[in-house]
Amino acid sequence: MHYVILGAAESGVGAALLAQAKGHTVFVSDQSPIQPVYKEKLHAAGIPFEEGQHTMAEVLKADEVVKSPGIPEKAPVIKALREKGTPIISEIELAGRHTKARCICITGTNGKTTTTLLTYHLLKEAGYKVGLAGNVGFSLAEQVIDDQHEYYVVELSSFQLDDTYDFQPWISVLLNITPDHLDRYEYSLEKYAQAKLRIVRNQDSSNFFVYNADDETIQRHFKAALRPVNQLPFSLHHRPDYQLGAYYLDETDICVDMQPGYFSKTEKLSIAASPLIGQHNRQNMLAAVLCARLAGLEKPQIEASLGTFHNADHRLQPVGEIQGVRFINDSKATNVEAAWYALDGIQQPIVWIAGGTDKGNDYSTLVPLAGSRVKALICLGADNEKLREAFGDVVPHLEETRSVDTAVRRAAALAEAGDVVLLSPACASFDLFKNYEDRGRQFAAAVARYADDLTREEANE
Repeated sequence: MHYVILGAAESGVGAALLAQAKGHTVFVSDQSPIQPVYKEKLHAAGIPFEEGQHTMAEVLKADEVVKSPGIPEKAPVIKALREKGTPIISEIELAGRHTKARCICITGTNGKTTTTLLTYHLLKEAGYKVGLAGNVGFSLAEQVIDDQHEYYVVELSSFQLDDTYDFQPWISVLLNITPDHLDRYEYSLEKYAQAKLRIVRNQDSSNFFVYNADDETIQRHFKAALRPVNQLPFSLHHRPDYQLGAYYLDETDICVDMQPGYFSKTEKLSIAASPLIGQHNRQNMLAAVLCARLAGLEKPQIEASLGTFHNADHRLQPVGEIQGVRFINDSKATNVEAAWYALDGIQQPIVWIAGGTDKGNDYSTLVPLAGSRVKALICLGADNEKLREAFGDVVPHLEETRSVDTAVRRAAALAEAGDVVLLSPACASFDLFKNYEDRGRQFAAAVARYADDLTREEANE
């Protein structure tokens, strides 16, 4: 069989290596330049490739095509393949054909990465043979070549699910559905929701579906997609209208309901040791704990491992505490909804650092939170007019800067012991920084410099 792989980044190169390992011929085509690390892998494997173009005569030779999740249906190369009737699949579909491991697959508009990393951490700490894959940046296909794991925890975007057909997760997790990437789905929330729900399309009575009972869009669309799969909904509240798999008893304890046929009892489990902040992370923890219990982890293992988890960088990441003031890096919050979660999740008074490249933001949903929790707003951006208009009459103090060092020092001056300095920009980063990672690293470095300066000043007194 001859495979053509469209896209030569992590998923594409992983798919190419797997297809070759299974005895197929492979050609890789990428319309953009290929990163050196991936070129080296292709060269080492002796896989022919092209970059900067799609040579249609070569692409149309394929018996089957594996498409990068980033390539839309409207792309000319995809239209040509569809017209010819060439099957197009995703890297996840290809990988699923070649592993017997149990796949725990996690999707949702927000929270996918945290839930995936936490679930992986819980299983890894318990000594399981577990791989981490998918949208977190590790190719499932490449790991399946040696297939050394008994479990894979896989973060899946809607784009990765679009070209799955027979892939069957052991556990599927759906965290939430809110409008995002609608340009890929004809600006239809329903079509976007159905793309997310492909995660359950092949599940059966031996599989589990963990989902957020509090999400209205899931409730609106999921019933039509469901097969005879074991359902474990979770909620922030004890809801009598659902047989919940897990829910919160209070701020630090959850109830995991061991329903007949799954477990033996109902138990209370503490999440007090977890460093995760915010309501959305409370939902993420419910999902991860359910996955861990389904995989056989016991309560003491889960409680201990929750306390040793470190989330991905730039997601509500603590980067220091100075004179009783906590500094939190949430640079990944490049949209209004993400910033809402951060402001909602922090109960202490906040000195908020926000701003950057505005993406047509509507800040109205943040105004009530800013009014009740933010004592000062420091605008870190090239153009802060919309932030001034939205919050100038809401927060007690507002000022502007283009310097991350100045932002940190002014925030520290405005904060008191017990307050939180929060970088949660609600904007893209490209006005003053390379990307959100660069912005977050510079913020953390500025906090460290400020702490060092204070230490030196104290030593000289």
